[in-house]
Amino acid sequence: MPISEKIKEYAERIENAFERYVPAATVRPALLHRAMSYSLRAGGKRIRPVLLLAAFEIAPSENDPLPAAVAVECLHTYSLIHDDLPCMDNSDLRRGKPTCHKVFDEAVALLAGDALLTHALTLPAIAYADKPELAARLVRVLGTAAGSEHLIGGQVEDMLGEQGEASAERLDFIHANKTAALITAAVEMGFILGNAGPEAQKIAREIGHDIGIAFQIIDDILDETSDAETMGKPVHADLENRKLTYPRFHGMQQSRERANALSERAVEACKKIGGNTDFLVALIRQMQERIS
Repeated sequence: MPISEKIKEYAERIENAFERYVPAATVRPALLHRAMSYSLRAGGKRIRPVLLLAAFEIAPSENDPLPAAVAVECLHTYSLIHDDLPCMDNSDLRRGKPTCHKVFDEAVALLAGDALLTHALTLPAIAYADKPELAARLVRVLGTAAGSEHLIGGQVEDMLGEQGEASAERLDFIHANKTAALITAAVEMGFILGNAGPEAQKIAREIGHDIGIAFQIIDDILDETSDAETMGKPVHADLENRKLTYPRFHGMQQSRERANALSERAVEACKKIGGNTDFLVALIRQMQERIS
């Protein structure tokens, strides 16, 4: 099966699982759940939960990975809703559609993000309650990635960078935490749910870190070289908002070289795992070559 078709198939599995693992838009308070559903179902590549499924299937077990995959996407969507708010990036467009606060309002969007975050951390605890050690590990990995030293910490450092406190070291921190931390968590959670041993889980963290940084570098490049229709969100916003980006610090050529080197290192790390890593490797390659 072509890689694009397999990604589409996995994304459809995840989206179908929303029906089971996320409150319906009709559940009271309906306004809140409509806002959550609107952003969660607004499209997107579902890269993070697809990575989780790809990692799981290298050494699959009897565990169902879909609740964890949905939790990862809920957490990612919360971060996008909050990132788009007027107090942050003030974006009008996300995934080719008006952002949550444009369709509803700022207060509802804020609360929808809050609700998706808390749901993301509650869902694994409930779905894997019959295996409390597994549930605890999944919640710990996901919660740590989302916390003040990683995803949220990366957002804060991003804000400080916009205010003029710019350095290459700060840029590396932002990319490693605002973007790569959740991608790393997704890969690691896939291995935890499967039958991979401790050494493979360590390698999973290395893979996640490298492809996460590469993903963000490519995003930085596309913000300068692509268009809003292709990206599904405003472009050139990084420059307008004075954001720290790889092209700004290292130039376009060195940025592309860095993204390629990190992707290649992740592919090499996959060879150490054993099992069938063909889909995970193909997914890394597809992320490396993406145009949106």
